[in-house]
Amino acid sequence: MSGRTAVPREPTLTIYERSREGRRAFTPPRLDVPETPIEELLPHDAIRREPPALPEVSEPEIVRHYNNLSRKNFDLDTGFYPLGSCTMKHNPKLNERVAALPGHARLHPLQDPEYAQGALELMWNLERALSEISGLPHVSLQPSAGSHGELAGLLLTRAYHEDRGERRHKVLTPDTAHGTNPATVTMAGYEVVKVGTAPDGGVDLDDLRAKASDDVACLMLTNPNTLGLFDRNIEEIARIVHDVGGTLYYDGANLNAVMGISRPGDMGFDIVHFNLHKTFTQPHGGGGPGAGPIAVSDRIEPYLPCPRVVRREPANGKDAPRFDLEYACPKSIGRLRGFHGNFGVFVRAYAYIRSVGGDGLRDVSETAVLNANYLRALLAEEPIAEYLPIAFDRTCMHEFVLSGRGAREKLGIKTLDIAKRMLDHRVHPPTVYFPLLVDEALMIEPTETETKETLDRFAEIVREILEEAKEDPEIARNAPYSTPVRRLDEARAARQPIVRQPRQPGSGAER
Repeated sequence: MSGRTAVPREPTLTIYERSREGRRAFTPPRLDVPETPIEELLPHDAIRREPPALPEVSEPEIVRHYNNLSRKNFDLDTGFYPLGSCTMKHNPKLNERVAALPGHARLHPLQDPEYAQGALELMWNLERALSEISGLPHVSLQPSAGSHGELAGLLLTRAYHEDRGERRHKVLTPDTAHGTNPATVTMAGYEVVKVGTAPDGGVDLDDLRAKASDDVACLMLTNPNTLGLFDRNIEEIARIVHDVGGTLYYDGANLNAVMGISRPGDMGFDIVHFNLHKTFTQPHGGGGPGAGPIAVSDRIEPYLPCPRVVRREPANGKDAPRFDLEYACPKSIGRLRGFHGNFGVFVRAYAYIRSVGGDGLRDVSETAVLNANYLRALLAEEPIAEYLPIAFDRTCMHEFVLSGRGAREKLGIKTLDIAKRMLDHRVHPPTVYFPLLVDEALMIEPTETETKETLDRFAEIVREILEEAKEDPEIARNAPYSTPVRRLDEARAARQPIVRQPRQPGSGAER
């Protein structure tokens, strides 16, 4: 504006750059009891030779630091987050309040089971609910994430085969599998064998038959798959794998599409993992915590992680049942983690299941599927469809995949450019460049918690970006413009990552 000088932005500084030696947020009072030397409390090898290089800042600086950091992140409370196969849906605040109750939040994980009856009862009830949802009778809550649940599934598979005197070396994974599946196969010591995709988006049965052998330990599959398509041949797939003695593992990342409608156990799966941080409204992202419980069939049950939560009926038939931790598991694969799982996640998930009920879970999935098909229909209209055609044009489940090849060939912009430009419209981009079998892929999952108006607006944003690119593709190529950080050099970041904070003289961080 004429006659005014623009006010420069405050430079972005890390908490270490704000540090000044001697500055404190809190100074505790002097002890009024005798002080015990640290050497008497800890073993010698557990004591630091030098104090940690922590930042030294005032309390207002701490508050402002974290407040500013929160504003730099895009989150679900800020705007639409259609990240495919991740189910970034609203997390009811009621669940947060329940998890914060003192009896839940302050319970120590080493508490004797006799004095943790409420927590164990909640865990047991959650196991029963997940069993009903999956159609499999036995559940372990131990795994800490979806990938951890995958690893548990393959370790259970190995234990099952070895107990039968079999050593199998291969695991089948479709080329639409989630990216963690092949990594988990390798970590578990198996060989990855890719299975192709049929023209309708399901598993190529001929390719599966050709690769199914007595050396196959397991098939890892999600249904619906990462194309958002339910495999019509799932019963035949299960028969092929079981006929060669393999197990069938269900990646539960897409369970939000089928709760209360179909169950993995009824499809023939032996092992299922759940993402409590996706389907059951534990906040997702930001590093966790998550939870990836597993449900298994009777033949896999002996190998479940230990200890197990058990319910013991009273001998007199009058007292309330008691809950305990069972350690007598001779064929168990053992512990997967310290303690018994991320208990706060269990509370949130159980509160969600109880608050919506069985009919509500079905409503959740039906609405998620409705929203996905509505948005898919909007994006199939011209001129969007000319530039972003649907990869597999059939009724989808909770998500669907577009191809950006038309935008690349006709407008000169890539999928990544479209995704970056969405950020300027206050919308988080969908998953891009995955699944790998779709050229310039955009995988979109609107979830059941978004309104029709939000979906209409998203379709309009996509339309605006494409129309804009007709006139000037450079706008999208250089986006985003409104974010705290502009477009990064991702190739350089991968080759030359900067993972350490430079030492700041006089900041207290140079020690």
